[in-house]
Amino acid sequence: MKICFPVDNNNGLDSQVFGHFGSSPMFMVVNTETLEMAEVSNQDLHHAHGSCSPLHALGGRQVDAIVVSGIGAGALMGLNRAGLKVYRAQGATIGENLAWMAQVELPEFTPGQVCGGHGDGCGH
Repeated sequence: MKICFPVDNNNGLDSQVFGHFGSSPMFMVVNTETLEMAEVSNQDLHHAHGSCSPLHALGGRQVDAIVVSGIGAGALMGLNRAGLKVYRAQGATIGENLAWMAQVELPEFTPGQVCGGHGDGCGH
């Protein structure tokens, strides 16, 4: 399974999960079977607020799931329409979230948990 994590810096499994999908400068794609990691620059970083194109952001990279701390409604819907599950990060780092995922304890993001804009109190 290939899982995408938005991050600020590439520190391998110690990379901190970035606070918001659309404004993340890069993504780390982790193959959970081999633990191979690939860095992907956010191809949609300078989008207008509320207009994130999540599949464009990934630059065509094929993934099976996304693990994020925060995400807007449009990005969540776009990823879900593409058949991707979006999970809510429970740990601070990629490694911690992979451990949570191995325990089948990462909850899926729901529309009621998305960010509604700056200052909306979404918690990240």
